[in-house]
Amino acid sequence: MLIYEKISRIIKNKKKLEEKLGIKIKNRGKEVLIEGEAEDRYVAEAVLGALEFGFPFSVAMMVKDEEYVFEILNIKDHTTKKDLKRIRARIIGKKGKAFKTIHHLTKCHFALKDNFVGIIGDPEHIKNAQEAIISLIKGSKHSNVYSHLEKHQIKPVLDLGLKE
Repeated sequence: MLIYEKISRIIKNKKKLEEKLGIKIKNRGKEVLIEGEAEDRYVAEAVLGALEFGFPFSVAMMVKDEEYVFEILNIKDHTTKKDLKRIRARIIGKKGKAFKTIHHLTKCHFALKDNFVGIIGDPEHIKNAQEAIISLIKGSKHSNVYSHLEKHQIKPVLDLGLKE
């Protein structure tokens, strides 16, 4: 039994969620019960967690794919400063420019909720994305963070048809 504040987002997409995740969703108020195979329930909890965090439905569904993970970074874990509003503003950037630039450089999706940053992406790219966000929290210049990301781009693996 899980409790979700943004239950309307789950109810609105209930049919699609049940269909794509292979589960049954039952709710009573803000309490949600997920029925199905253990692995399906685990994936469903991650997808519902991403929806609850504020990700759009299409991005939250990416978590269903084994190649994507959903991570949450607590801003307070990386700063002793009390001016969290300013730190959140640094992470977002003017008109969302910082989020967009980091998204472009890491191929990860971001959402900000209270003092937490949600990240959905490939596990290899998530590490770079987390480092970038932590650098911004600690006060690094945006340009330095971007140049670091550009230098440490993950090279795509060429599939030679050897994997099964």
